[in-house]
Formats: sequence, structure tokens, C-alpha cells
Amino acid sequence: MALMITDECINCDVCEPECPNDAIYQGIEIYEINPGLCTECVGHFETSQCVEVCPVACIPLNPDKIESKGQLLKKYILLTKSN
Repeated sequence: MALMITDECINCDVCEPECPNDAIYQGIEIYEINPGLCTECVGHFETSQCVEVCPVACIPLNPDKIESKGQLLKKYILLTKSN
């Protein structure tokens, strides 16, 4: 699954620079995650870095974007193959 940021976000700015896929961006009111770019850090780290640094625990799995670890790894490969 991709991750999502809930409206409990306090715009503390710590999650955005931690995302290795640049999936996190400033939305109209709070930070948001582009599910097409989010791999839950699969391929980069053992744990989701944004979740690790979030002080208010507002980054759960996105129930609308169900993906297996294998699918997330394939997405990681596609996103990084030009690098």
C-alpha cells in the first residue's frame, strides 16, 4: 500500500525531505503523498522514513492503494531504473 497523510498533519516539514521518491509535497492545507511515487520506502529502507520522523503519527497506510511488497518493489525498480 502507499501511505497517506491525514488531516492531523501539523505541517512540521520533517517528512518531505525524508522521502527518497519525492512523493511527499505541500498540499493546499497539509502535506500530501503521491501514491504513484510512494513505495513505503521499499527498496530504499527497511521502514517508511516519513512514518519514523512524524511527531504526530498521521501517516497510515492508504486503504485505497493496496499494494503488496512485491508490487512496491516493482514500482521502486521502475522509479529508479533511469538513475
